[in-house]
Amino acid sequence: MAEARATVKYVRTSPRKMRRVVDLIRGQHVEEARRILRFSGLGASRDVEKLLDSAIANAEQQPGVVADNLVVARAWVDEGPTLKRYRPRAYGRATRIRKRTSHVTVVVQTMGEVG
Repeated sequence: MAEARATVKYVRTSPRKMRRVVDLIRGQHVEEARRILRFSGLGASRDVEKLLDSAIANAEQQPGVVADNLVVARAWVDEGPTLKRYRPRAYGRATRIRKRTSHVTVVVQTMGEVG
């Protein structure tokens, strides 16, 4: 079973925005997924495209695996730690600003084994 994964952690994009991009490529052939990410107007697509390239490169390290036979089997986004920042408000008050981070994982498999 030829399966390879790549993970990127602490991406400074909120999980909600990142999931919009990951949902576009789940289940797609890798060339189609690259095409979708390259022409997507969403900001997080650049990070996911680099992650997909890494997963493909990891798969090609296994003997007998060709990139043309790969499919994005699974892809998910987990929430990373939230950075807390403060913004001044009226009357000497302060408001908390939550800068969210994401952990993204992409798993690619050869075509015949996707289930």
